[in-house]
Amino acid sequence: MPEGSPKTPAKSAAKRPSTAKAGLADEVRKALDADIDRLETGSQMWSHLTLSQRATLMERLASSVGAVAEEWADTAAISKELEPGHPLRGEEWLSGPYGTLTALEAYGSTLRALAAGTSPLNAVKIDTATGGRTRAHVFPLSRVDSLLLSGYTGEIWFAPGVTQRDARESAGLAQLTPSDSGGVGLVLGAGNITSIPVLDVIYELLAHNRVALLKVNPTQDSLVPVFERALAPLIEPGFLKIIRGDGAVGAYLTTHPRISHVHITGAATTFDAIVWGPSKGARSAATTKRRRENKPKLTKPITAELGGVSPIIVVPGEWSDADLKFQAEHITTMRLQNSGHNCIAGQVVIVSADWAQREDFLVALRRAYDAAPRRSAWYPRSNEKLETAGSTYPNADWCAGGTRALIEIGADDDASALETTEYFAPVLGVVTLTGNGQEFLDAAVAHANDNLIGTLGANVIVDPRTLDALGDSFERSMADLRYGTIAINAWTALGFLTPTLSWGGFPGASLENVESGIGIVHNALLLDRVERSIVRGPFRPFPRSVGAVLRPGTFSVLPKPPWFVTSRTGASVSEGLTRFRIDRNWGGLAKTLTKAFGA
Repeated sequence: MPEGSPKTPAKSAAKRPSTAKAGLADEVRKALDADIDRLETGSQMWSHLTLSQRATLMERLASSVGAVAEEWADTAAISKELEPGHPLRGEEWLSGPYGTLTALEAYGSTLRALAAGTSPLNAVKIDTATGGRTRAHVFPLSRVDSLLLSGYTGEIWFAPGVTQRDARESAGLAQLTPSDSGGVGLVLGAGNITSIPVLDVIYELLAHNRVALLKVNPTQDSLVPVFERALAPLIEPGFLKIIRGDGAVGAYLTTHPRISHVHITGAATTFDAIVWGPSKGARSAATTKRRRENKPKLTKPITAELGGVSPIIVVPGEWSDADLKFQAEHITTMRLQNSGHNCIAGQVVIVSADWAQREDFLVALRRAYDAAPRRSAWYPRSNEKLETAGSTYPNADWCAGGTRALIEIGADDDASALETTEYFAPVLGVVTLTGNGQEFLDAAVAHANDNLIGTLGANVIVDPRTLDALGDSFERSMADLRYGTIAINAWTALGFLTPTLSWGGFPGASLENVESGIGIVHNALLLDRVERSIVRGPFRPFPRSVGAVLRPGTFSVLPKPPWFVTSRTGASVSEGLTRFRIDRNWGGLAKTLTKAFGA
């Protein structure tokens, strides 16, 4: 996840209070203290709102977000150096206003169910997954979702020991005790995906009854005016305050006695610096001592989403040429969406040396990776990461005019740097194991668990015939895969964008070993003791999926998805889907879906 901050434009810097070398200027501290004063008042006001009033607030937020959706997407695209007309501008519609609107709708439904005295899970199918885990089928829950994401499903697996009754009765989290105040929380926003800070704020409010002081990452400074209008229904009553600032502002707030909780989306190094102190420089000795004595510098609770190195496990099978092309574009999307600046960008493709089509697949992958639309690596320090990859792997294949690296690990190569460095840049690696069928899958799962850093998301691609042949053993392998979100014939970004699924690292991280973070977000059904989310998608798009109409879980009416970086109509379709979420204009949706078939 984000590890750097961009240089602040001189014009923006001139508007901000100056900071002293040793810390913050008095006027800056006083302003921040005043913000916390107002939020404490807002916290009390929040505790007096009924569940029905909170549901109405979600509707007001949806209206205000819809009103600025175009400006939001346009401002985000410009900040990421996507000029007007660029084919990838649709990414900013989907990962910004679209993701926010679907979440607000889902939270509103949860609040209305709780207000009526029922569990948010009452209308949800619940059964048993591998290992006796309770499983809730939380997507799709509406005909609209079934239409817009035809063929895709989503499940939440609860931690071992959670019964169906437990799951239903605990659904609602803090909204089961709405008058209990969670105080004021600090949200340190992500710098890469524009909906992340917004969704984190809403989860703080609903999962924990905690009002929020949101410090945006400097990469999103230009979006602050948009956020302030979009989130005005939260800002006006004192449920939210948005601020800009550098590291000194963040340091002051994380240790502020009236901040009850910290949530960060970022890098593990940033998390460790907040919790333990700096790892380099004059104060590093004190940090080492704190770690040795297990005495964190931060004494208040903290949750975090920190990314990692995501695997893409390609299970050997018999694929057509069209399958090879489609899945190569699928994997290319997993790496290159947002120019690779994603916490769940697929980074390591795991293939079998014994797969008869291995070479054909790698040829298709290189072709798709090279041909995807070009764009800049806009995130701070990305060029450094690319240079590091190039020096570590001098035999890397540089595609698209040298702007992106494809690294195939040979028999004599060391894969450790590729598997333990989250490049957060357009760097894609290929690691080869042996075996076919279950033997390969077992080896790939163990390799991902043991060799790749992080536990946020894993992707698995498997054709329907092979999936049938593996049977129940495939599900056991998914249970063994220690990741917070697993996408089968899909990309884990679908888990991020689906509000009724949870988002976060696999349970078990700690302050000492934070891995991909602590806690979860999104989770719009407000479910307790979640272990993981599972997304399942169609192996083939329409019309090639028609032959699988009688095979559950494989048929889809969707052509190439609009989030594919190779989609010719992705920008217009993504905008159209967002506008439908705003106005529910079915005529407009019909036109959008017609465009989708031109992808």
